[in-house]
Amino acid sequence: MARSKHDPLKQALSFEKPVVELDIQLKELTDELAEKGDDAPAELLAEIEKLEGERDERLAAMQEELTVWQRIQLSRHIDRPVTGDYTDALLTDLVELHGDRTFGDDRAILTALATLGDRKLLLVAHRKGRTTKERIACNWGCAHPEGYRKAQRAMKLAERLGLPVLTLINTPGAYPGLEAEERGQAGAIAWAILEMAALRVPVVSVVIGEGGSGGALGIGVCDRLMVLENSYYSVITPEGCASILWKDGSRAEEAASALKLSTTSLADLGVADEILPEPLGGAHRDKARAAEILGEAVERHFAELSAMSVDELMAARRAKYRKLGQYGEGRRPARR
Repeated sequence: MARSKHDPLKQALSFEKPVVELDIQLKELTDELAEKGDDAPAELLAEIEKLEGERDERLAAMQEELTVWQRIQLSRHIDRPVTGDYTDALLTDLVELHGDRTFGDDRAILTALATLGDRKLLLVAHRKGRTTKERIACNWGCAHPEGYRKAQRAMKLAERLGLPVLTLINTPGAYPGLEAEERGQAGAIAWAILEMAALRVPVVSVVIGEGGSGGALGIGVCDRLMVLENSYYSVITPEGCASILWKDGSRAEEAASALKLSTTSLADLGVADEILPEPLGGAHRDKARAAEILGEAVERHFAELSAMSVDELMAARRAKYRKLGQYGEGRRPARR
C-alpha cells in the first residue's frame, strides 16, 4: 500500500496557509528547474523569482500583523524547533545525566554536560520530543517531581565544577496528575527555585516555545532571561486562565490578551532581559538560523556574566528579582 503524500497545508496554521501555498508552488517549480538543469527556460526562472518575491512580501505582512494569540500558536507549532534541534546545532561533547537518585529518570527534563563553542556548561532543558512516540515518552514537556529533582542535582554538580548553567524552557506547565502530587510536585518546584536562586555560577535561561507556570519557573530562575519573539512566559496557559475565570476554555484568545502575553510586555515589565528575533514567519521556517541567533546571544551573555565576581553575580541576581512587581502609589485626589 502506497504511503500518503505529506501535505504541508495540514500542518500549517490558518494564517500561514497563503504563504505555505506559495511554498508548495515554489517547491514544484524548483524541482522542475533541477530536473531540466541547463535546459530550463528563462520563463521558469522568472516565475520562481516572482513567486519568491510574493512569498517574502506575504511573510513580512503576516509578521507585522501577528496578534498575541497567533504568536502563542506559533510557540506551539508542530514544526517549531525543540531542545533536540538546538542541541544538535549548537552543542558538542554532550553527556546526558540521568535520574534524581530518589525515584527515577524523567525524560521531560534533559540534564547534560556539554560544550558551546569553547565554553563547557551544564544544560538543563524541557524536552518535548519531535515525533509522537518521543512526545509521549517526554509527556509533552510536562515534568514530574523527579525531573525537577534531577535538575537540582545536576545544577549542584555544575556549581561544584564551576560550570555555567544554560536552561531551555519549553513546557505548558508541570504535570498536574495525582502521581506527581503524591511525589511532591509543588515541593520539588519550590526547592528548585530556591536552589537556583543560590547557585554561585552564571545561569542563562531561554524560553524557546511555551513557558507555562511553575513548570517553567522550576528551571527559570536565572541571571539573564531571553525569550524568542514567538514564545510566551506566563503564570498559566491562556486555556487554563479562561477555564478558571470564565469556565470556558474556548475564550483562550481573550485570555491571552488579558494576560499581556506578548514578549514586549515581558520586556517592559522587566521579566525578560532580551527578546530574540526569529526568522521571518517563525523559527520553524529556518531552524538553522534560529539556532544561530540563540547560540550567539547565549555566548554573549555568558561572556558578560563570567566577567563578574561571584559576589557581584549574586548581588545582581538578588536585585533582578527583588525589583519585579514593584509599584508606586499616587496621592489621593483631594475631596471636594
